[in-house]
Amino acid sequence: MNAASSDLSRYSIGDLPFTSYIEGAFIPAAGAPMHPTFDPASGEVLTSVAIASTEVVAEAVASSARALRVWRSKLPAERARALMTVARLIRRDLETLARIESLDSGKPLREARGDIETSARYFEYYAGVADKFEGTSIPLGEQFFSFTLREPVGVTAHIIPWNFPLVTTARGVAPALAAGCTAVVKPAEQTPLSALLLGPLMHEAGIPPGVYNVVVGIGAVTGEALVSHRGVAHVTFTGSVKTGKRVMHGAADHVASVTLELGGKSPLVVLADADLDAALEGTLKAIFMNAGQVCSCGSRLVVEKAVAPQLIERIVSAARAMKGGRGLDNPDLGPLVSDVQLKAVSGHVTAGMSRGLEALCGGKRMNVPGLENGWFFEPTLLLCPDASDAVVQEEIFGPVLAVQIADNYDDAVHLANGTDFGLVAGIYSRDVGKVLRFARDVDAGQVFINQFFAGGVETPFGGTRNSGFGREKGLAALQNYSRIKTVTAKL
Repeated sequence: MNAASSDLSRYSIGDLPFTSYIEGAFIPAAGAPMHPTFDPASGEVLTSVAIASTEVVAEAVASSARALRVWRSKLPAERARALMTVARLIRRDLETLARIESLDSGKPLREARGDIETSARYFEYYAGVADKFEGTSIPLGEQFFSFTLREPVGVTAHIIPWNFPLVTTARGVAPALAAGCTAVVKPAEQTPLSALLLGPLMHEAGIPPGVYNVVVGIGAVTGEALVSHRGVAHVTFTGSVKTGKRVMHGAADHVASVTLELGGKSPLVVLADADLDAALEGTLKAIFMNAGQVCSCGSRLVVEKAVAPQLIERIVSAARAMKGGRGLDNPDLGPLVSDVQLKAVSGHVTAGMSRGLEALCGGKRMNVPGLENGWFFEPTLLLCPDASDAVVQEEIFGPVLAVQIADNYDDAVHLANGTDFGLVAGIYSRDVGKVLRFARDVDAGQVFINQFFAGGVETPFGGTRNSGFGREKGLAALQNYSRIKTVTAKL
């Protein structure tokens, strides 16, 4: 495929790119081992990608290091115009990108369309910031003149999860490029296609070759080679706690900084005075969007006992009515991303039920007519009276809601803080005092009040404790990709 070819509407799955993208072009596979990417709805292979070797990763980093000298020297206004053009091109090709994302990840097409629009918005937002990222002056008295400069950290590595392929790529790459850095992206091996397709759009937008490179392959080979490369100055990682710790170790060997978003077990608290219609809508969205494969999903319902029976009955009724299907058909619920993930989710639920947890609905693999080999799992609610149970404590990453009953507000806050994660928390209540006290007392990086998944590109995002550290999105993300230089002169 020619690097300048960017009319994505002409692609079929058979001619999608399947090799790493370096220096503005898809590189030859050259006998590299291949790794399949699947259609989760059918279990069939979509295409295969060439696993990037350590040598290919080194080539990508060297390319980005050379491009850094060019990109950082451009006027911030030039970088801004290029990023704005990327946003426009993503929107131009939104429908094709969304269909590819839906096929590759399994998510409903409406969600994929929203993801592609959000990806465009990231480039648009940080384009608007690129020429406004300023230093400060420091008052040291009449004998000195002191000021700070904001400089790009250098080559940045981005390890992308499989649940939001393009939007997570854009979330990290857009601020990195706005700050004057270059980026090497390692997409998840399950969903590599949209990050690769972004390459030709970058080229068309006039972004110099090497500023955006993509290396494809499995984490144990390609990802580790990228994270541990001495030419990488900063690593942005989204994924599991276990892998995040390995990323920190790899980056520490050459003292690279890291931003880690490691998932969560986020509570959605519903108090007795809540608007139950709004709480029902928010709960269904919080746990069943993308089949529960969302780092910040509301996977724990903490409901005050006075309204618990009524709300639970309505959630169960809605969950039982949900239909699974292929993402392109916009079903209520799409498949899980892989057979491995299906087995993991099923294992969590089966183990919980063997310990005596009551399945209020669901609890097993979903049979979807015509897609019997697809990786679907039923919308599931498990009643969890024991706050220490693994279903409450561990991230399942599927359409599985742990239900906890709270005696009162104080008990609800206690239960909400009862895990080792702290990514997001939500609360539904009409009591202004209680929701503001909750926002103060809950240990989470984001708090949603009377809506779940509130906020947007502009709002900083990140966690506490096992959910990681550092912030993405908003102006805060620029701190990841810049360093402060202080200059002081005696007058």
